Amino acid sequence: MTVKITDRAFDPYQEIQAYQNARTANIGAAGASSIFIGTMRDFNDGVGVTGMTLDYYPGMTEKQLEKIVTEAQSLWPVIDSLVIHRVGDILPHESIVLVAVWSSHRGDAFDATRYIMEALKSTVPFWKKERLVTEGERWVAHNTSGYKAG
Repeated sequence: MTVKITDRAFDPYQEIQAYQNARTANIGAAGASSIFIGTMRDFNDGVGVTGMTLDYYPGMTEKQLEKIVTEAQSLWPVIDSLVIHRVGDILPHESIVLVAVWSSHRGDAFDATRYIMEALKSTVPFWKKERLVTEGERWVAHNTSGYKAG
């Protein structure tokens, strides 16, 4: 398990490849890889967004992320996992979060990935301030649902 917070832009595909290349011990046991990549949208709550600043609580944020991954490992047979989350100034279309899970079977990998991502969105201490197209800035008061409203 690796959890990383970074204030630099990252390429999630390169991160996954480098992580897999460095961990060859369990490569044969992993029959499934489930990967979620979250990127910044250029809109939120019906308003155009030109960027955002994502802040966090150093130490506590990483600890909470590790707790979530440990919980997922207790619920599903996870071989390994990687979580990278961006902080600082972020622009639309840049990657914000990467959750990758390796397991023997796809269902376990899918379920553990979704569990980690949903728990991350609802319990980890991150704060977002959006820069809006027309209205200056605003703090994001709530996370959006994992599903399209409708």
